[in-house]
This record gives sequence, C-alpha cells and structure tokens, in this order.
Amino acid sequence: MKIAHLSDLHLGKRLNEYNLLEDQKYILAHILNIIDQECPSVIALAGDIYDKSIPSVEAIQLFDWFLRELAKRQLHVMIISGNHDSAERLAFGSTLMNSSGIHISPPFDGTISSVSLEDEYGPVHFHLMPFVKPIHIQHFFETTFDSHTDALRFIIEKMNVDTSQRNVLLAHQFVTGASRTDSEDLSVGDADNVDANVFEIFDYVALGHLHSPQYIGKPFIRYCGSPLKYSFFEAQQSKSIPIVELGPKGNVSIRTIPLTPKHDLRTLRGSYEELTNKKNYKDTTTDDYLAITLTDEQEILEVMSKLRTIYPNLMQVTYDNQKTRNRNNLIINTSEKKTPLQLVSEFFQQQNGGKALTDEQTSLIKELIEQIWGNTQQ
Repeated sequence: MKIAHLSDLHLGKRLNEYNLLEDQKYILAHILNIIDQECPSVIALAGDIYDKSIPSVEAIQLFDWFLRELAKRQLHVMIISGNHDSAERLAFGSTLMNSSGIHISPPFDGTISSVSLEDEYGPVHFHLMPFVKPIHIQHFFETTFDSHTDALRFIIEKMNVDTSQRNVLLAHQFVTGASRTDSEDLSVGDADNVDANVFEIFDYVALGHLHSPQYIGKPFIRYCGSPLKYSFFEAQQSKSIPIVELGPKGNVSIRTIPLTPKHDLRTLRGSYEELTNKKNYKDTTTDDYLAITLTDEQEILEVMSKLRTIYPNLMQVTYDNQKTRNRNNLIINTSEKKTPLQLVSEFFQQQNGGKALTDEQTSLIKELIEQIWGNTQQ
C-alpha cells in the first residue's frame, strides 16, 4: 500500500502581512500532480490544516477544493486536527464524507478512531490521533500523568493495537529529539515533549507539528514538514513529500519527492550598493519572498520602497552594523541597587550612543513609573 504523507498546510497563513493563499493553492496543485504521478492509495494529512482555529472563508474554500480534487481520484484521505485547528470545525460533515473516502478524526472523546483498508498483503489499520494534551486525556479517565509521554503511552495502550498486523498512526505532537524553528508553537520547558519509543509499535508514524522534514530515531517515525516555508528560519530547508510503501508486515520503504514553490523564501545580505548592482541580481529570482540584511553603517532613507523596485516581494529589511551590534550587546549593571528611572536612563544612553534623556523624556518616564509602582520607586 502506497501512502503520501502531508501535514502543516496552515491554509490562510500570512507572513509579514503577505497573504500566502495563492502560493498555497499553487503548492496544492503541485502536490496533486505528484499524486497523479505516484498514484498512492492513501493521503495521510497529519494536522494543522488551517493556520487559525477559525479560518478565513478563503482558506476553507481552498481546502474544500483540495478535498474535492482528492475525492475525484478515488483516494482514501486520512485527516487529523492539529494544535492550530478546531477539531470540532474540522470534523464538520465527516460522517457524510466517509462515503467519499475522506476520513476525518472526530474531537478526542477518550478513544482514537481508526480506518482499516485492505491490499494484497491483508489489512492496514490507520489510527487517527488528533492533537491531544494530557489534560484532554485526564478529562475522560480518573488518572493523572507525570509527563506528556506517560499520557500518550496510556492512550496508545488503550487502543489495543494488534501488532501482528500493519498499523499506521497519524499524530500531531512534538517528539523528543526533533529540531524545531520559530514557526512552531513552543511550550515552557518543552513540557509537550513525547518520547519516540511510545510510537515503536506502529509500522509507520505520520507526524505533523514541526515544519522541518526529519525522522526521529527510526526512519518510520517521521515528520514530512510543511509544504511551504513559513519563516525565514526555514529559508535553508528543502520541502518534500514522503512516499511510504508498505509491503508485508515489517517491510516498509520510504522516499521523498521535492516540492517547488511558486515563490521561494530566501535571505540576502550585503551593502545597499551590492544588492542594487544589476550584475549581482540579474540572474536571480528577484520576485522571491526576501529578508534582506544591510551591512551599511548609515541607514538608507526609504530603503524598503527603493529595494522593492528590484525585489517586489521584499518582506523585511534589517541592519547589521556597528550600531546594531552595540545595541544587541547592551549590558545593564544590576549588581548595584538602582531605581527604575536610573535603569531606563542607562539603557537609553547605551542604545543611543551615550545620549542622555531630555528633561521632557525624564518627566514622562517618571510619570509612567509612578503610575506603575508609585513615587517610592523613582
């Protein structure tokens, strides 16, 4: 049985106020072309379908189009909700869609839904685990858990998986050891970590949540990654789709097919003169989504609008020069007991090349400090 693994579409996402809907439709059409070439039996979509729990109308319409295209191909589509999704909204109409081969996990109710399919080697059981936290599990069982790992191990044991047959799990979690970027939601102290060993009873684990394609511990415990780059921290990543082929029990092969976006997301660095010199950009894709770091010591007036005459999809401009490095290396001496006003004054001077607060600025800061702490803190 051949499976195409997708996740983290984040339909409706905006990046630096740019609406990515057209880019998302382009990559979904590209994915459909790959599906037509590969002819998988199953699409595993492991959560974060939408970027928001209440998605825009345009995002819903785009996903509706994608599902209709998949249904036309008479595929089985397995879908779970991610932490960005509303499980209840995503599952609307799921009972009706089952007859079209679209299988959407219901909101967690203490059990994990499953779908069984057959091929020449027998049954394959797909277990659809929506994004779930220990508190969700505790709500249905009179028990508490010391960790996220313990909670997931508990619920997987409740599933009574027949390990003599082939089993595929869809899950949306952060597995310990995975690399993550600022695109994904973080929890304090990595409290959402799940040990990979809780998944080892499955023949393939289709993970969602992290945007970087990777496997954790074993090749069959895998994040496919997002189909598009959703942060400049992802600029060096190569996006792809894993194609998983299940043979007889214990026989799994995995390969990846690269994805090519409508607009790449890249970073550039150099002086204003270098980046506006035609010989340096004439053979490049100037309409990519760009973040530019300028190394000029003096800031360029209206630099964004000037650079956009060459790079129309420029998203952000920052400077890396002596001034910004000094600003990033600010040191405030807190070993002495200082008032808030003294600390603000010292910070202001370091940030502004030794320039002191004016009387007007000092007066304003005193008023703010008094509103927050009272006049004893000045």
